[in-house]
Amino acid sequence: MSAAAVGRYAPSPSGRMHLGNLCCCLLAWLSAKSKGGRVVLRIEDLDAQRCPRSFADLLESDLAWLGLSADEGGSRGGPAGPYYQSERSEIYLRYYQILARRGLVYPCFCSRSQLHAADAPHRADGQVVYAGTCRGLSPGEIAARRKTRAPAWRVRVPDEEIAFTDGHMGLYRENLARDCGDFYLRRADGVFAYQLAVVVDDALMGVTEVVRGADLLSSTPRQLWLYRELGLPAPQFFHMPLLLAPDGRRLSKRDGDESLEHLQQRYTPEQIIGRLAYVCGLQKAPDPRTPAELADRFAWELVPQTDIVLPEGLF
Repeated sequence: MSAAAVGRYAPSPSGRMHLGNLCCCLLAWLSAKSKGGRVVLRIEDLDAQRCPRSFADLLESDLAWLGLSADEGGSRGGPAGPYYQSERSEIYLRYYQILARRGLVYPCFCSRSQLHAADAPHRADGQVVYAGTCRGLSPGEIAARRKTRAPAWRVRVPDEEIAFTDGHMGLYRENLARDCGDFYLRRADGVFAYQLAVVVDDALMGVTEVVRGADLLSSTPRQLWLYRELGLPAPQFFHMPLLLAPDGRRLSKRDGDESLEHLQQRYTPEQIIGRLAYVCGLQKAPDPRTPAELADRFAWELVPQTDIVLPEGLF
């Protein structure tokens, strides 16, 4: 076992956590602790209006109640702080400028409707692949468009295949130009994009493994490319299956799918953890457990690779 393992949980505090969020946090915590490592809590509140500090404070309280407190980060702080993305803009700017000085960043004036036009290229999963509409604008064209619209900023990606072996899902590969396209680094209002922020944060916070949902698997090649271009060390990735409602829907904060607020009224922390461990294959029955009791028995080989549909009546 390696005591140097550093995992992280990086929630967006836009509301109370639901079962899918809790499951991701549990697996991230167990994966790091099973290796004798530690866990960092980073608050991904880039959109500060949507993610008030009160939600972040409540999230920390919820994690402590469940026995999933982090070793550093959040309000506790630590050597790599600040741990709130809303307070790290100057750090992101330094790395953004590295790419800009190399001529890899350009302004994009496309509206949402233009990006989602019927003839826009799409991936197999429905995501839009940017067609490069603004990639070749002349200085004169850029100046003219700036008069009516503030641009967002994209990074030029090469026609290159990026392949990696996920610690849980196995080999994944993607051609950046064909399957991803030039992606956002900064919004028109100046807020830095997730793709840049998460790469910079994980590297500077010493994260060695990232556990997150399988819906983010396709974002990993572009992030690995950013790690390389910025000269930053990349972590190992573990993408976990998504937790689905009994009717097969994706769980959502907006829909209030079994939020922790409701779960706390019916279950103890040990009952919630035990039931999540059960659906993740870590135990054969939904018996109550603490996270510490599960750490020694954790193995990624036990966790399903396909989406997990919650059994009716389990929660």
